[in-house]
Amino acid sequence: MKAPLVTLKGIHKSFSNMHILKGIDLTVNEGEVACLLGPSGSGKSTLLRCINRLETIDAGEIRVDGELIGFHERRGKLHEMKPSELARQRQSIGMVFQRFNLFSHMTALENIMEAPIRVRRQKPDEVRKKALAALDQVGLGSHANHYPAQLSGGQQQRVAIARALAMEPKLMLFDEPTSALDPELVGEVLDVMRGLASEGMTMIVVTHEITFAREVADSMIFMSDGVVVEHGDPKHIIDNPQHERTKQFLAFR
Repeated sequence: MKAPLVTLKGIHKSFSNMHILKGIDLTVNEGEVACLLGPSGSGKSTLLRCINRLETIDAGEIRVDGELIGFHERRGKLHEMKPSELARQRQSIGMVFQRFNLFSHMTALENIMEAPIRVRRQKPDEVRKKALAALDQVGLGSHANHYPAQLSGGQQQRVAIARALAMEPKLMLFDEPTSALDPELVGEVLDVMRGLASEGMTMIVVTHEITFAREVADSMIFMSDGVVVEHGDPKHIIDNPQHERTKQFLAFR
């Protein structure tokens, strides 16, 4: 058994008077692909953003590779990290969003090189080699000098994945990475994610791609109204959902 890489205990999150996450407990092991499914507004994306501290939590604790996210623990008390310390933690957690968020004035290669040089202070020559390797990994080695406007949506998303990989993360978070793409471009992004899974990358993926979840995920988490309704083997949940809310959701997929 591989050790847990991500552990969430009793996670609560509210925005104003809306209670979004209601006591989420979750463990994701090293090398595991966990897919989060559920209706819009169920808290999936918020949960993902809490893992890398893009959103603060109101209660509970999150650990990645044993390290408490967002806090120091001293003498039984929690103290919030400084922004610089939090930035260091985030370096080991890659995140890919629905929108690609590439710098339009930079080439694909320059977009990928930006963070390792500016954040990690790595040498440009070394970063360039790693960035080119990351482009090769996502099938875009010949597009290094293309600007975002010269790339399709699927290609831009693959550059965004390469950008996250260039930071050599322990964990990759994907927030509906294909939802902004035309249907014919979805497959090329999912193929890259399949490749990452086969290489042992730990991934938490918010998605509506049921076929991908069935084929690639080691575990599936179905969320509704801020709670985990079902958690287990993807094939079992898809073929034999136990909860009425899960049955309703999957009936339209």
